[in-house]
Amino acid sequence: MFRLHAPFEPTGDQPQAIAELVESLQSESKFQTLLGATGTGKTFTMASVIAQIEKPTLVLAHNKTLAAQLCNELRQFFPYNAVEYFISYYDYYQPEAYIPVTDTYIEKTASINDEIDMLRHSATRSLFERKDVIVVASISCIYGLGMPAEYLKAAIKIEVGEEVDQREVLRKLVTVQYSRNDTELMRGNFRVKGDILEIVPAYEDRVIRIEFFGDEIESIRFLDPVTGEILQSLTQVNIYPARHFVTPQEQLEIACEQIKSELESQLTFLEKENKLLEAQRLKQRTSYDLELLQEVGYCNGVENYSRHLAGREAGSPPECLVDYFPDDWLLVVDESHVTVPQIRGMYNGDQARKKVLINHGFRLPSAADNRPLKSEEFWEKVNQCVFVSATPSAWEIEQSEERVVQQVIRPTGVLDPEIFVRPTDGQVDDLLGEIHKRTKKNERVLITTLTKRMAEDLTDYFSEQGVAVQYLHSEIKSIERIEIIQALRNGEFDVLVGVNLLREGLDLPEVSLVAIMDADKEGFLRSERSLIQTIGRAARNIMGQAILYADNLTDSMERAIAETERRRKIQTAYNKKHNITPQPIIKREQNPILSFLDISRRLNAQEVQQVVEHINDVPLEKMPEVINQLEEQMKDAAKNLEFEQAALIRDQIKKMRKKLLGDRTEISN
Repeated sequence: MFRLHAPFEPTGDQPQAIAELVESLQSESKFQTLLGATGTGKTFTMASVIAQIEKPTLVLAHNKTLAAQLCNELRQFFPYNAVEYFISYYDYYQPEAYIPVTDTYIEKTASINDEIDMLRHSATRSLFERKDVIVVASISCIYGLGMPAEYLKAAIKIEVGEEVDQREVLRKLVTVQYSRNDTELMRGNFRVKGDILEIVPAYEDRVIRIEFFGDEIESIRFLDPVTGEILQSLTQVNIYPARHFVTPQEQLEIACEQIKSELESQLTFLEKENKLLEAQRLKQRTSYDLELLQEVGYCNGVENYSRHLAGREAGSPPECLVDYFPDDWLLVVDESHVTVPQIRGMYNGDQARKKVLINHGFRLPSAADNRPLKSEEFWEKVNQCVFVSATPSAWEIEQSEERVVQQVIRPTGVLDPEIFVRPTDGQVDDLLGEIHKRTKKNERVLITTLTKRMAEDLTDYFSEQGVAVQYLHSEIKSIERIEIIQALRNGEFDVLVGVNLLREGLDLPEVSLVAIMDADKEGFLRSERSLIQTIGRAARNIMGQAILYADNLTDSMERAIAETERRRKIQTAYNKKHNITPQPIIKREQNPILSFLDISRRLNAQEVQQVVEHINDVPLEKMPEVINQLEEQMKDAAKNLEFEQAALIRDQIKKMRKKLLGDRTEISN
């Protein structure tokens, strides 16, 4: 099923780690932990395990940036398998809320990213149709996602040679939330031209053309959305719903009756409590939603009625992405020491907000059942799990029942960073001198502080001293964050300052120095795990060092230093035994698309040209998006009477279409 494609073989302690994990999983152990030091190739180890276990796999990451990096790496390891990307599809999201103190109601506002929505649909489609699926997801995967059984049942199966009334097919498409648009064909729409029906599924960027001869389906083809060229002929196809929330008409009618009944009950309760304003508010809002549900089958905030629409019992867990997986599946929790606490924390925060809305008449009590999974509910759904972290927590080790696999040898022979503890007196000038040493060698520096204010002040001071420095803070959007980190790697600046944004999972081999300010201030940001993770950012460079500025040696510092020294001894002994000289990581040519995996981002003209120059590195599924962007540039050039430029871009488009058609033909063969 899974075909692992890697230009290297497992080395160091990777073979042992892979063998132990595979043995543990094959013996049906539910939990196991991979304690992998930074830079030891944990992703390659897990890819090797997935290839041998051959189970559909969910890889869980604690933020979108890390999920993007993991998805990129796994797509390179598994180019012939389905590696999907499932994160929250909101570019902007403000949840519905009420602040009683100021009597302020905040309406839900959201901006949905159409491309990410397509990727989410692509993930669930792959889970239904294939077994060789890896889904890289953020914590958003524990939120409700409709009912897999209804979603699958609502799929429209179309087969060549089948006799079917075209109008019946159109009715079914409307039932599963597709819209007719004969002018502009977009994702989730269809159009009809005589005996030809064209559909753009929710999970594709290609057009499905269905040609009828009378009532018989004569042909089914995939078309290029830009050129209309035939990409592939099919014998049958499944059209999955345009939304994950699909409710059959009979269930919708039952749900509406249940909502009415709950409304009457809640109104009686509020009136007894003398909450007349709340009762009036609830009646008005819910009655309006009911009318929309009965007329069009949808309303704003429909997810608040999900318990009734799904026919669930009060308090029962919602169905989410993990319910789309078959019974026998594998979970990999990356950077588990951060991801596991996130799973625990999502439910309580959600319920606190919902409780206020319910108490003040903005929502029915059943809205509380539109929620993320509780931690215990999530773990009940898990079949088998591997925790992956350089610093696993006590809970993960306890769950693994001592099935903890250690991986501390780097394939390159690079040791963990040297650690120096220096006093805070004169720390800024001392650090400035260290920065100058690194910049002369074309190396990078990370600085982590305890507060935003200090980070800003340091950035300003170093900038005044002529240092190329940038400040990374929590208000920067995830895509901009990827761009800043990429700019650091490319040498556009030398020093990056942040608070808590530079720890887990970031692959930065150019960084040779990590400076930790106020290392002796005990707390979350200066705990043993945080210190080890931060120090690990310099673990991919043969000259890697970490400076801890502190006036006292705390328990966390002592344990972090001791653990780093323990790993250095193991690594040094291995290198000596096998006569290995540490080698720097060779910087791979950055793929101009994959370095910004969130494909909703529009590339500028220079970046599009980079893509064309690196056409052989562009993944197949990204090409239509790039072609669309090139076409926009060609039209703009023509409008500005720059005909030579327009002709050049036209030739580039032809080259990309030829590459796209050639690759797709090869894959289908």
